Amino acid sequence: MGIQPEGEQMRKAIRWVSSRREEEPGANLSALLEEASMKFDLSPKDQEFLMRFFIEKKER
Repeated sequence: MGIQPEGEQMRKAIRWVSSRREEEPGANLSALLEEASMKFDLSPKDQEFLMRFFIEKKER
């Protein structure tokens, strides 16, 4: 993957969502992304990046 997230909060959010998806594979991705956005105080731009990151990862 050529794009890298910027900022520690974004890296933590990606790790957190990934971990939650491993623990509960059937979890609603949208709900996890929203929870991560609030938990890690992500900007709207970061929220969009997070969503694209997981959607593109899922499509592979």
